[in-house]
Amino acid sequence: MSKPLTVSVPHRLGKAEATRRLQSGFSMVRSRFAGKLSILEETWTDHHLDFQVAVMGQQARGGLDVAEDAVHLSVELPWLLHLMAEKATALIQKQGKLLLDKK
Repeated sequence: MSKPLTVSVPHRLGKAEATRRLQSGFSMVRSRFAGKLSILEETWTDHHLDFQVAVMGQQARGGLDVAEDAVHLSVELPWLLHLMAEKATALIQKQGKLLLDKK
């Protein structure tokens, strides 16, 4: 098994607001990336998310933890998807910053 993809995105929103934005952001991901990415499972427990997604016929599981000043994501990628980890990291960081920028 390859090492998990991990991404941290800093924020200044506090846990509650960051969690709220991420929960609504997952709805946006479903519509914006439909056809490319399917969210198979999404289970929130307080400020923690367990999820399973499918991309290009491959499934991946992960978790997301919302802290007071950052969001930490870890995803176990199958070998094929691990080849695209660098692009995925950049996309996750970009989308995360857009969702979590203080407005």
